[in-house]
Amino acid sequence: MAARTPRVFTVTSGKGGVGKTNIAVNLACQLAREGARVVLLDADFGLANVDVLLGVCPSLDIFHLFSARTRLEDVLFPTAYGFSILPAGSGFNKVTELKTGERLELLHALEPLADRLDVLIVDTGAGAGETVLYFNMAAQERLLVLSPEPTSMADAYALIKDLKVKGVEKFRVCINMCPTERQGKQIFTKLYDACDQFMTGVSLDLAGIIPQDPNVRTSVMKQKPFTELFPASPASQSLKKLAQSVQKWPAARRAGGNIQFFWKSMLLR
Repeated sequence: MAARTPRVFTVTSGKGGVGKTNIAVNLACQLAREGARVVLLDADFGLANVDVLLGVCPSLDIFHLFSARTRLEDVLFPTAYGFSILPAGSGFNKVTELKTGERLELLHALEPLADRLDVLIVDTGAGAGETVLYFNMAAQERLLVLSPEPTSMADAYALIKDLKVKGVEKFRVCINMCPTERQGKQIFTKLYDACDQFMTGVSLDLAGIIPQDPNVRTSVMKQKPFTELFPASPASQSLKKLAQSVQKWPAARRAGGNIQFFWKSMLLR
């Protein structure tokens, strides 16, 4: 009988400043609230700030799995919101340069997650750098976050184009910090039409529209998820719909004891 593997997806963006990490943190919070076992991996190795948004200070990060042969249990950091994070240390930006033995070592350390969680969220860096492409190629799904700014649209298109070249054609789209739902749909339509015209085979689905909401900035300043501080706010209500959409995304399966997990596809490339 086939066994389910965790639902693994990236939260990614073509440019910084679109609220990507805040979306990832609040999705983790909301999915955990709904009963899912969630781990959020901070894969923005250059500007890691999941811990900052949560107001926590983990003493270990993924890099310690190599430098000190630390156990995964030592690095996993439980939050007060029902999910755990795998923090990234600033300067740990050589994941694609690991030797084969180191890749296997990391695979061995992370494989137990396959049987211990329902959702793995990977918060990538912004842009189309090698590490960003690497994580997006490996994940089952990609949630592409953009804002109403024209530069955000252009950079999102560029990221899709770069991933298309590498064989990735399916994307979920989240329009963040949008003045109106109508404007969000218009932005999505523009991106959809551009991809449809110039990149045959690319599939875009509108996963959610998160409105402009002053409560979001307040929550950032307080270093707490806005879904926790202001659950009735417009942004929280829209984020809840996004989380419900995520729960409907298909999850991969594995046969018997043969673990076909995200890390195997990523680390053995």
